[in-house]
Amino acid sequence: MKVLFIGGTGNISTPSSRLAVNKGMDLFILNRGKAKVDIEGAHSIIGDINKPEELTELKKHEWDVVVNWIAFTPDDIERDIHLFKGKTKQYIFISSASCYQTPLSYPVITESTPLHNNLWDYSQGKIQCEDRLQKAYREEGFPITIVRPSLTYDTVIPIAIGGFNKYNTAKRILEGKEIIIHGDGTSLWTVTHSDDFAKGFVGLLGLQTAIGHAFHITSDEVLTWNMIYKILADALGKEAKVVHIASDFICKVEPSFTGTLLADKAESVLFNNSKIKSFVPGFKATIPFSEGIKRTVKWLKENPAHQYIDEDTEAKIENVLKAYKRL
Repeated sequence: MKVLFIGGTGNISTPSSRLAVNKGMDLFILNRGKAKVDIEGAHSIIGDINKPEELTELKKHEWDVVVNWIAFTPDDIERDIHLFKGKTKQYIFISSASCYQTPLSYPVITESTPLHNNLWDYSQGKIQCEDRLQKAYREEGFPITIVRPSLTYDTVIPIAIGGFNKYNTAKRILEGKEIIIHGDGTSLWTVTHSDDFAKGFVGLLGLQTAIGHAFHITSDEVLTWNMIYKILADALGKEAKVVHIASDFICKVEPSFTGTLLADKAESVLFNNSKIKSFVPGFKATIPFSEGIKRTVKWLKENPAHQYIDEDTEAKIENVLKAYKRL
């Protein structure tokens, strides 16, 4: 099976790339060559998908599956439909679980939960992409499958403030500084290791019964945010000095946190994974956060260049803490 990944060397996609190769797929990875990640056994195409006129290599192939890991706007989708219509048997768009109804009217999310999030431009863009793809599927037979990851991690720290590709909160824990947990920390969330995500995702590649369908792929482990931060602190070998601050207050002081809080992580969410399990029999997430985050912390210690401290984020954390204490 000949598969094209547009992207394929990021936090979520790298384990999927490696698993696809291990499963015997003929994998081609198109990217700009900036990520220093080697996927042994995959073919590399160096280029920019936004400059398709320069991608002569793409014109030589027809694909069983095309996956775009880095499409964010309807223009990206229009470009891909033009490039791959009649050239692939399946086109997989990586959307986001942040597209689901916000705020939720019912806390258990299935793939039929409405898509509605007016609080975050990122989510709105993904919803618009899905809308365009559904139209292409209905009217033109463009063979789509949509995948909606939630908070998925491997080489990043999956927390709400000062994490993901930033090392700010981890460093604050290590230095004994105060960190922020939104709300009272008792709302529920799910974090998923990229290796677990890959098991479900790779099972969808080339699966013709998945055409026209959408899936989310997450762990079944449910944790409070208090537990997520405690487990992170334990992995760092320190005790976190926590300050609980209401999400509304955080976003009033620093509106730039709205996307990661009010638009995504401020309320409890439970994912029903029945659909991916029915289409990919045997899929099961097996890496608990307590194990997965230790891997992440170990990787970051071994790769200190990725311990990125964003000074703007640091200033915003301090500003929120000061504003809260002034009350």
